[in-house]
Amino acid sequence: MENRLIKETGLDKLFTVANYLFASILLLVVIYPLVFVLSASFSSPESLMGGKVWLFPVDIGLAGYKAVFEYKSVWIGYSNSLLYTVAGTVINVVMTIAAAYPLSRKDFYGGRTIMLIFAFTMIFSGGLIPNYLLVKELGLLNTRWALLIPNAMSIFNVVVMMSFFRSNIPAELLESAKMDGCSNFRFLLSIVLPLSGAVIAVITLFYAVGHWNSFFDALLYLSDKNKFPLQIYLREILLLNTTSDITLNVHEESKNFYLSELLKYSLIILSSLPMIVLYPFVQKYFVKGVMVGSLKG
Repeated sequence: MENRLIKETGLDKLFTVANYLFASILLLVVIYPLVFVLSASFSSPESLMGGKVWLFPVDIGLAGYKAVFEYKSVWIGYSNSLLYTVAGTVINVVMTIAAAYPLSRKDFYGGRTIMLIFAFTMIFSGGLIPNYLLVKELGLLNTRWALLIPNAMSIFNVVVMMSFFRSNIPAELLESAKMDGCSNFRFLLSIVLPLSGAVIAVITLFYAVGHWNSFFDALLYLSDKNKFPLQIYLREILLLNTTSDITLNVHEESKNFYLSELLKYSLIILSSLPMIVLYPFVQKYFVKGVMVGSLKG
């Protein structure tokens, strides 16, 4: 049979052109701020404050990054954010798997009731003040655990992982494993988890990005600056415009008034770098449509 191509009408071509045009404009709107921040971070302070930076760096230099590296609080925040992200993500993933796998089993008694209770918490919550009082009564106030324990599990991610287990781990696989003397715990570790690498990678990325970008919980529960994550320092510089010892040190060493403004762009790049590095390792799972498949399950 001959392949018959359907000819596009004038309206079809116009619709295609409009789609490409809209997608291109949307791409520019998203990409331009990122390119501008990157270019501004490598430009000279005078060019930045003079409005000469539009797309590409002007008078390329590393003055902003040099000043950031000399600011000790940034490294304290960086190390704290890495600690919270790694430890928090490990706790999150373990708790999510521990909740999602039993709920995905049809022979789990009371699973539907527990799932309804979980779903209830997605709609209703105690609120800000009760949560703060709870953290205080548990003795977690001004401790690192205050950023790890209260948000140890996301119900949405539990639903996603539970759906993945149900749609991708057949019951016959469990039955055959039991016939060989495999326990439930061994089945989870040796069979379920190796087959669920895709959804675990996606959930891990979600949790890691959430921890890395989080600052509100630290703002509420922490008062010791040595425990502040990087985002708190970034917030003080970007929103409150309090550069404290950054401005003093920079003014003493370089005597450049505009350098404190350049620090903002350098800090944005440095604070985004870990997630930018992490994303390519997980991006392939998004391309395969793991999230769509798990949600449909």
